[in-house]
Amino acid sequence: MMRATGLHATRLPAFVNTVETVLVVLMLGAVTGIAARYLRAIPLPLIQIALGALISWPRQGLHIAFDPELFLLLFIPPLLFADGWRIPKREFFKLYKPILRLALGLVLVTVLGLGWLIHWMIPAMPLTVAFALAAVVSPTDAVAVSAITRNLGMPPKTMHILEGESMLNDASGLVALKFAVAFTLTGLFSWTGVAREFAWVAVGGLAVGVGLGWGFAWLRDVVTRRVGDVAATQMVMLILLLPFAAYMLGERLGVSGILAAVAAGFATNYADLQRGDFIAERMQTAGAWAMIESAFNGAIFLLLGLQLPSILASMAGSEYPGWQLAGYVLAICAALLLLRWGWLQLAVQGSLLKAHLEGKMVRGPSRLLNLASTLAGIRGAVTLAGALSVPLVMSDGRTPFPARDLLIFLATGTIIVTLVLASVGLPLILRRLPEVADPLEAREEREARLAACRAAIASLALDPDRPEARNPDWVTQYQEAVGRLTQDYRRRIGLLGDDGEGATPEARAESPEAQRQRNERYLMELELRLACLHIERDTLYAERHAHRINDESLRSLVAELDLSEISLIKRLKVARKTAEAAPPPAAADRER
Repeated sequence: MMRATGLHATRLPAFVNTVETVLVVLMLGAVTGIAARYLRAIPLPLIQIALGALISWPRQGLHIAFDPELFLLLFIPPLLFADGWRIPKREFFKLYKPILRLALGLVLVTVLGLGWLIHWMIPAMPLTVAFALAAVVSPTDAVAVSAITRNLGMPPKTMHILEGESMLNDASGLVALKFAVAFTLTGLFSWTGVAREFAWVAVGGLAVGVGLGWGFAWLRDVVTRRVGDVAATQMVMLILLLPFAAYMLGERLGVSGILAAVAAGFATNYADLQRGDFIAERMQTAGAWAMIESAFNGAIFLLLGLQLPSILASMAGSEYPGWQLAGYVLAICAALLLLRWGWLQLAVQGSLLKAHLEGKMVRGPSRLLNLASTLAGIRGAVTLAGALSVPLVMSDGRTPFPARDLLIFLATGTIIVTLVLASVGLPLILRRLPEVADPLEAREEREARLAACRAAIASLALDPDRPEARNPDWVTQYQEAVGRLTQDYRRRIGLLGDDGEGATPEARAESPEAQRQRNERYLMELELRLACLHIERDTLYAERHAHRINDESLRSLVAELDLSEISLIKRLKVARKTAEAAPPPAAADRER
């Protein structure tokens, strides 16, 4: 995939071979992730692209030959598998109409409309090559969308639509690219052939992924029924290899390896719903995927930056001046955004409004949200890989592929501009969207916690048919234990009910000032609980430093505290939003 190139390749150190270069890129991804904590104003992907360009720009820098097929194999499958594994399936299927309209309809409109515009704007680029460029820039990138919008407060349902779109439109965009290139090479084109090929690629890729996912789940159940959670580490390793297997099998069969990786993630997540007892496997899997996503996300954007100097150099001696090339990039990006905005207005807004009226979306469609969804159409790694996959020569093996360097340059410029626009524009827009004090997910989570506590209390009832129930001493001990547990669960139910929806009718009828005081008490108790957890953790580490416990005991005890802290932090976020949404004391007094 990667090797040293250029006049001064021999002067580079030995780390420029493939394996060591991958390690360097992964290391730089981790370093930039730490640096981004101190440069919060600049999104991490832009920092990584800039660093990649910086270390490869000088003639003595790190020059890497980019193999698109190997790039897609190494980096894209695990990230798309993780997205398919993580995305909420209920919301995905509830919102399938707007997702499919974006993933299929918008790609078709973009390829046709943008292709004609590019050919009109650049007559030297043949129409079929213009269609190929439009196909390259039509799919949004799941990795880039998640990296840019993850911490900006994008409404959850809108984020689900964007993630679903970016996972599915890769297949439609790459199929369109394949036929545009084939038409350029052979001059033959057939709409029925396109439809048949797309159906085979899409349905076949989904079938391969689902089949592998369910097959792995069945084998995993067979093994773990015999050995339990002992083989958790080995199972996690197999799960990490599953997206690569799905991608390679799909590509070998001539279907979409990308959709195969996504579908395998879907199927594996469904199978995981039946594995609630395997805690070690679940925690190891979550930790492993978090590390892989962080490392591979960084590697993708760094590799994009590493390609920038060579891509710019390829256009240095072209017939187009720099200002004209920049104008082409800006015109293509403007057309992409206008097409996306118009398609959202015409084809998607109705579905979103219906979903809002049916209670599937907390926030209905609005102009600001539509503008945010438009800017979130970021192009990324798949666009770069698709552009670089365009063949070098025509079918005769001698004639250069027309306007290939220009196509790659314009695709790369589109990636950079959409990333910058989203990084600058999305925070400004999302900041103006109204806050939802108690979103649907928070209410559902609270109700689930309440249901779990009530079920636990109900399960504590003594069965008079148990043999131990005839022993008065045992019954006394059991009742004492049940009393303590019930008191603790009822205290938890009271805390869960205190923050709004679970409160009693009398509590909901309180004056605004009384509600504010009760919310403050609830918030104080949660903060005290969190502070106590920190004290417990510090004490455990002190015990380890004093050699009163060993490392294994420390890890086990700290893991329990970590889980409790995650739950408390989530409840604190909801409580703080509720407190911020409450009227100030003066206003509350006036309402009374």
